Amino acid sequence: MKIILTHEVSGLGAAGDVVDVKDGYARNYLIPRKFAIRWTKGGEKDVAQIRRARKIHEIQTIEQANQIKAQLEGVKVRLAVRSGDSGRLFGSVTPADIASAIKASGGPEVDKRRIELGAPIKTLGSHETSVRLHPEVAAKVSLEVIAA
Repeated sequence: MKIILTHEVSGLGAAGDVVDVKDGYARNYLIPRKFAIRWTKGGEKDVAQIRRARKIHEIQTIEQANQIKAQLEGVKVRLAVRSGDSGRLFGSVTPADIASAIKASGGPEVDKRRIELGAPIKTLGSHETSVRLHPEVAAKVSLEVIAA
């Protein structure tokens, strides 16, 4: 099935790209989560509009991405969450939580969709996350999860 991506999807493409994926992946995952829309001949107009919007929000150069990377790696991010006696969290830490914690710690504003978690964060302690700033630049953020 041919689709138009409306958001960046890891391993597939960026917003505005027209890609061909398996029908089930598009129908059951990408389209319901608003990551993509079905491709139509009239949808080509949407592609140009999505690409214009992407250019506005996108980090333009590698130098700019490296500056933001230096800021992110220099910030100590602490996130207070509710946890049980054993250090296990009630739920897990989401990318939105991490993005707001980075902003609260004095770091730059980061889009939650650019934060990549290797595994769900469900315990207190120190964790590493990755922030994809540019296709060629990713920043490692150290996150300290503490009890609230």
